[in-house]
Amino acid sequence: MNDLDRQAHWQSVYATKAEREVSWFQEDPAPSLDVIAEAGISTDARIIDVGGGASRLVDGLLERGFSRVAVLDLSAKALEAAKMRLGRRGDSVAWIVADVTTWNPSDTYDLWHDRAAFHFLTDSADREAYVACLKKAVRPRGHVIIATFASDGPERCSGLPIVRYDPEALAATLGPSFELVASRRHDHVTPGGNTQRFQFSRFLRV
Repeated sequence: MNDLDRQAHWQSVYATKAEREVSWFQEDPAPSLDVIAEAGISTDARIIDVGGGASRLVDGLLERGFSRVAVLDLSAKALEAAKMRLGRRGDSVAWIVADVTTWNPSDTYDLWHDRAAFHFLTDSADREAYVACLKKAVRPRGHVIIATFASDGPERCSGLPIVRYDPEALAATLGPSFELVASRRHDHVTPGGNTQRFQFSRFLRV
């Protein structure tokens, strides 16, 4: 799937489904916030949530005092939904409409977070482009948190095929520039009551 097809797909999803109708909805993004807390970064650290869409992670970060937050997503509709929800609280957030596989970051970040974006990249060229962007965007000794469906998780999401990972396979895909430092499993219960098995992995930029 090329970047235009991806963008059209996600624009359609967010145009036709309410926030609580998508399988990845979390009222409380506690798993992500817990892994971010384990990284031990200060509240003035620069954080980017890649594929953040209308996720409530940005709400949680702002509530915890983080003031330099960016959210990147393919879908302008998803980001607009998050902005509307936050109101004036979102004025400090950098909202970036872009495909991470073609994005050229102008800033560097102390922490990169991605919950369920990377696993949609089924083409090796897209994965390589993602990793190249990651190397540009994350400062040395910066943190990278990527959550994907686990090796025993679903094979599809939102009608699309995905690539499942265990921590070691994800580390091999990112390559030697990123050191795996921690991982954990998480069973996400969708609004429809189904269980999706995730794995969260945290890396250091070498």
